[in-house]
Amino acid sequence: MTHDMPTPQRKKPEYLNRTDGLKIAYHHVPGKPSDVQAPDTPGVMFLGGFMSDMTGTKATHLEAHCIRQGVAYTRFDYSGHGQSSGKFADGTIGKWASDAIAVLDEITSGPQILVGSSMGGWIMLLAALARKERIAGLVGIAAAPDFTEDLMWAQFSDDQKKVIMEKGALIEPTEYGDDPYTITRALIEDGREQLLLRKPIDLACPVRLVQGMQDPDVPWQTAIRLTEALATDDVRVDLIKSGDHRLSEPDQLDVITKHLDEMIAKTAG
Repeated sequence: MTHDMPTPQRKKPEYLNRTDGLKIAYHHVPGKPSDVQAPDTPGVMFLGGFMSDMTGTKATHLEAHCIRQGVAYTRFDYSGHGQSSGKFADGTIGKWASDAIAVLDEITSGPQILVGSSMGGWIMLLAALARKERIAGLVGIAAAPDFTEDLMWAQFSDDQKKVIMEKGALIEPTEYGDDPYTITRALIEDGREQLLLRKPIDLACPVRLVQGMQDPDVPWQTAIRLTEALATDDVRVDLIKSGDHRLSEPDQLDVITKHLDEMIAKTAG
């Protein structure tokens, strides 16, 4: 899943205290006041990938872009990720979606454009379904809905599946030089409760999907499957033939910001 290179941070995060005792680290930048821009100009909220965090290239690049545009921007770490509390191995798709919804509810205000990278593309869809009235649009970057089932479980060997089911977790090395993946039985079983691509996804907002065709983690066909599942007709897919999973090269970041700017202009009041 997404593994952006961390960007040096000049400012310490703030923390959202959850009712379960966990602390969710976040950065929030307010937008221009309504007397300077349209009062319904949406904010932007970034949702990172599996084992990624809010200091990655895309998260910080989009923050700098939104600051220049005077648009409110929020980035955060799921529990067990980055600077948030909790253990990664205790996390599930449902728990991380709950983190995202809590940040959406308690830190942001007004309509929001959710930008989801890799696993964050799945989380943004779950958050949007839970808070339809708050969502102005969605931008997916190598969006990976249903990845625990379709891109993990389906590719595990029988021996790997046995380890997960009998021992409760499988520890797998990554190709990115990061800490190993810990794939728990709870992650797999909860993921099955959150699957989206097996039926229509009841969202009416505009959606833009940016996908690399050389992505070794999320096949570009996933973007097509998501397009077909979404109820809205306002969906566009931008395939980058040379793009990998990170999509963090300058020209690729330009593609993402282009779609974000068009979405902001389209949905502003």
